[in-house]
This record gives sequence, C-alpha cells and structure tokens, in this order.
Amino acid sequence: MSSRTFRVTVRGVFDGLSAQQRTELLERAAEHDVLRAAFTPEGTLTYDVAVRPAFTFRFLDYGEAEEDILEAAERAEESARAWLEQRGYGYKNLRSAAEDLSQAPLGKRQRREAARKSS
Repeated sequence: MSSRTFRVTVRGVFDGLSAQQRTELLERAAEHDVLRAAFTPEGTLTYDVAVRPAFTFRFLDYGEAEEDILEAAERAEESARAWLEQRGYGYKNLRSAAEDLSQAPLGKRQRREAARKSS
C-alpha cells in the first residue's frame, strides 16, 4: 500500500491560440474555474483566459518512497502535455511543483489532535 501522497501542480501559459481555440476555452471557462480546483489522479485544469493565458493542472499521485515524488512530477507534466496536445493547444513555460503530504507541516488543529493522542 502507498505510504505517501503527492500533490503536483503543473503551470504553464497557453501559446499561439487561434481565435476558435480561445473562444472554445472561454465557452468552457466555468468548468475550469479556480473554485472547482481539486487535486485528483486524472488532474484538474483551471484557467481564466479572459484575464490572462496562464493555466494550472492539479494532480494527486502516490508513492512508497521520498524519491517517488520526482516520478510523480514527471507523470503529471506528461499528462498535462498530453491533454494540451490532444486538443491542439499550444503552450510554453511548463513547470511543476510537487509536495509530499507526509512531509507537510501540521496545522494548528492537527498539532492539537496529535498531542492529545500521544498523551
């Protein structure tokens, strides 16, 4: 069983969109609003082309070891590329950032619960 959960964010900028592609993205913008953002295994895309051409994919992945985070980031970038290329959307400046949730600092409530369990 996987012991680590990774959240991977892939960011980029749409590039060289045709008028038709831009219109298509604008028509589907509500489906890709930041308020619907979630980290999922298949990835969630958010953008607001009316404001700027940037986009963000959010992926959820799993692994056994700390080093698995690098492979998770590579898989996420490849998935983002595939999604964009299948639709013919040009892009640039693709980059990813990954977080191992087992290494994330605990929030105030989580620290309190952990202290209560250990006493």
